[in-house]
Amino acid sequence: MSLSPQSAQLYEKVKSVILPAEWSEFAPDVDAILALKRERNAVILAHNYQTPEIFHGVADIVGDSLALAREAMKTDAEVIVLAGVHFMAETAKLLNPGRTVLIPDLRAGCSLAASITAADVRLLRQRWPGVPIVTYVNTSAAVKAESDICCTSGNAKKIVESLGVPKVIMLPDEYLAQNIAAETKVEIVTWAGHCEVHERFSAADVRQLRIGHPGIVVLAHPECPPEVVAEADFAGSTAAMADYVSREKPGRVVLMTECSMSDNIAALNPGIDFVRPCNLCPHMKRITLPKIRRALETMRHEVTIDPAVATAARRAVERMLAIR
Repeated sequence: MSLSPQSAQLYEKVKSVILPAEWSEFAPDVDAILALKRERNAVILAHNYQTPEIFHGVADIVGDSLALAREAMKTDAEVIVLAGVHFMAETAKLLNPGRTVLIPDLRAGCSLAASITAADVRLLRQRWPGVPIVTYVNTSAAVKAESDICCTSGNAKKIVESLGVPKVIMLPDEYLAQNIAAETKVEIVTWAGHCEVHERFSAADVRQLRIGHPGIVVLAHPECPPEVVAEADFAGSTAAMADYVSREKPGRVVLMTECSMSDNIAALNPGIDFVRPCNLCPHMKRITLPKIRRALETMRHEVTIDPAVATAARRAVERMLAIR
């Protein structure tokens, strides 16, 4: 395969997870995107669930949704392209209001974010007056704007306990809230929202994996059902799972989360055997190299947020960021 020097160098990072023939198809878009980034003074933020050709090929900043937005604040780029889903692009815009934020496909949504509306939050306030509302960052800006404070899967327990109250409402992921409730004395009121990827995992899946792969280390995302988390060896955010693999170097591991996460970590840890129970997020997979290229060529689709909503939503996010 004939590659430019830059795409050939990049291929060295992903050759353990992408076949040469596949990379030869990706390379023209990779080269074009790298040139467009320089031309537009742009950075690409890629979530951990993006495919390796995006995650390792063109992204400047990678990580979970909040890490992406926070790291973007440290750059001098004029344009931010969010390779992820819509609520992530909104969060990037909230924390970088003076920059142009693009999402390559407007249809890249999220079942969890779609499970609750701002009107739902207002009704919850009426039902439980005075009870603080903690909202997962996996929500729309409109829902964040109705909340008291945001949280991530990695800091949810700390946020809940920082409020110093006996009861909180935690939205919208029911399983994340139940998993946090098992770790704290704070009473947590939940909402019946689920991630369509993580809700498909079961405790039986974990047990079958252990039978089929003796000695395997099981890592679970806290958006999985509580019975899955209980069966796992470790539960944590995507960032925490990546850190665990790099630190502990298990011989064989399975990540109970979106499938591309395994590919991306495997590229960085070639000596580890990854077993992949492949649950794909259809929304994340709407983002492709050609769409990223087109977004930079046409400067579409720009993410905008109503100023009043943005102010209130930003306040909820900043309250979370203030808690270390």
